[in-house]
Amino acid sequence: MSGALRGKVAVVTGASRGLGRAIALALAAEGADVALAARSRPDLEETAHVAEKTGVRALVVPTDVRRYDEVEALMRQAITQLGRLDVVVNNSGVAKVTPFAETTPADWQSIIDVNLTGVVYGCRAAAPHLIAQRSGKIVNIASVLGAVGLPGYAMYAASKGGVIALTRALGVEWARHGVQVNAIAPGWFATDMTHAAFADPRINERLTRDIPARRIGRPEEIGPLAVYLASAASDFMTGQTLLLDGGHSAA
Repeated sequence: MSGALRGKVAVVTGASRGLGRAIALALAAEGADVALAARSRPDLEETAHVAEKTGVRALVVPTDVRRYDEVEALMRQAITQLGRLDVVVNNSGVAKVTPFAETTPADWQSIIDVNLTGVVYGCRAAAPHLIAQRSGKIVNIASVLGAVGLPGYAMYAASKGGVIALTRALGVEWARHGVQVNAIAPGWFATDMTHAAFADPRINERLTRDIPARRIGRPEEIGPLAVYLASAASDFMTGQTLLLDGGHSAA
């Protein structure tokens, strides 16, 4: 590893498992101290234990991203206990696969509260700190389903499309402050969230048929892209959403 993030502090939400854990560990491997947020303390502590093996500090901060006061406290704790704030990865997300005509207002609220409002809160809580120091990186995790359609995912797609639009607007608004805002839109990856679907041979075949690479992603494959967006290498990139999907969106 190059140590591209040595001396930096990164906050990662949804760091207890899946892509959030993979991103947090990739940032730590490049030298960043990490503040790890999610609702499950035991899983966060496991992520922290692995991160600390790379020689960085890892702070566990159980956080519900649906509550602005908790997200604001997360940013404050990162600064107070780790010394600064340079990178925020807004990764927390939930999904529910349901035909749209069978969904309820409660389904919509539960998805939008985490997938979009949680990202808005992460950006807003970080804003005063990053703008004041005239530097920083926001990395929002969107989804390929914010760009392509799939039955049963209308509400999820709408929430992730909102993340893409938010990223574009903030990238333009904060460029003058030296703060870059970009997003990663992952395609299908092997995570706890997708395990049940890909364990079904019929669903597995149906979904991988749409991926030119003919496979799903491995969690560790998102790490290098997250590191790039968190590092000085991406200083001239802002407002962009990078699709990491094995060619799904291009087909």
